[in-house]
Amino acid sequence: MVAGIGEIRSGSKRWLNLGVMSFQPSELLKLTMPMMVAWYLHPRQLPPSWKDIAAVGLLIAIPAGLIAEQPDLGTALLVSAAGAFALFLSGMRWWKIGSLLAVVGAMVPAAWHFLHDYPRHRVRTLLDPESDPLGNGWHIIQSQIAVGSGGVFGKGWQHGTQSRLDFLPEHTTDFIFAVFSEEFGLVGVICVMLLYAFIIGRCLWIAMEARDTYSRLLAGAIGMSFFVYVFVNGGMVAGMLPVVGVPMPLISYGGTSAVSLLTGFGVLMSIYANRKIHK
Repeated sequence: MVAGIGEIRSGSKRWLNLGVMSFQPSELLKLTMPMMVAWYLHPRQLPPSWKDIAAVGLLIAIPAGLIAEQPDLGTALLVSAAGAFALFLSGMRWWKIGSLLAVVGAMVPAAWHFLHDYPRHRVRTLLDPESDPLGNGWHIIQSQIAVGSGGVFGKGWQHGTQSRLDFLPEHTTDFIFAVFSEEFGLVGVICVMLLYAFIIGRCLWIAMEARDTYSRLLAGAIGMSFFVYVFVNGGMVAGMLPVVGVPMPLISYGGTSAVSLLTGFGVLMSIYANRKIHK
């Protein structure tokens, strides 16, 4: 439906106009992808065989490929990671994991030639943002200025110059963590990271206490996916990773992304409520 009647914004066709609101279906894949992989794996013998690994790879590749074609490579990679975490938590042998990573690594140079222009520009900008400071490099440069100028204790609530003077684009969504870093400094960032670490640890603990294989794989994948979102957004605003459209969980403004994230937490609470009872 997105490919046929989707809305185009900023050069990407990612949204469906439902009349009363716009909806981004790819956000739901961040939750439904690990659900699908866990559903496929839980009745089968684990660790998975090569046949089951190939089937899971197909389950991941089809929706991820459609999302990448929108184009939205960042979300496609996150959706793929969500499914891959469920597969990893199913008990794959380390030599199989290494073999798959080697295959993926070997495919990267070939995949580079099939990428759209915008992800290529973002990778080149990451390596040398000063090559186009007023164009592709603007986001990274302004974000690094915001993060660095915050210092240890920050400039104070709503006293950040990068966002208040509109130097920093997308300062309420993708780059809101750069605004937070400027206003609250290193101390604020450490506090937020400790809270994120607690949430991720809690997710993994719920996975260990889950009643069945399906619940364990799903809870673990949701927790690890949450970690990836934090890691990717944090690395992006610090200039360590390419700029991708990944919001900072629980902080960035956003409708569909917030719904999918909070739905995932609701699933985790349900898994916890139906956990194994130790007598």
